[in-house]
Amino acid sequence: MNCVEWETRVALHAGGDIAGAEAVEVERHLGECSACQLLWSGVRESLAVLQAAHTEVPAAAHFTAVRGRVMAELERSARPWRRLAWISGVGAVAALLLLAALWPARVVPEAPRLLASIPPAPDVVKAAVAVRPPVRHSMAQAPRRAPLTIKLQTADPNIVIYWIAD
Repeated sequence: MNCVEWETRVALHAGGDIAGAEAVEVERHLGECSACQLLWSGVRESLAVLQAAHTEVPAAAHFTAVRGRVMAELERSARPWRRLAWISGVGAVAALLLLAALWPARVVPEAPRLLASIPPAPDVVKAAVAVRPPVRHSMAQAPRRAPLTIKLQTADPNIVIYWIAD
């Protein structure tokens, strides 16, 4: 037989927790196996020592003192979590403020620099001209001027504005 399977039943029998047919079966095994007899006697001795130690009931003041120490320990162990929650909340607010302070501000581009300017038009003086019938010119006959190109540079070297006027 494998005695590892019997250890639990032998221990229960030693404490008087097995009755009936199973108790008879355990006693038969104890008569055949010396290792289980040794286990049974060891458990019986341990139980006797424990029962002798607990014959007198402690005073109620002892229970009150033990309960007070347990409750104080529970209170002490609960405080770090509240403190940690408070500290983590302050840390989160500090992190948000730091993020807001270090976040790159929106860059406002500087005004474009003017590289060319158009001179003001000369004053036109109406000459006393006799009224003549209008002369029709074709587009081919009209003098063609070169277009005026104005280049505007911004602070960003990738942005250049060209203004072309006829």
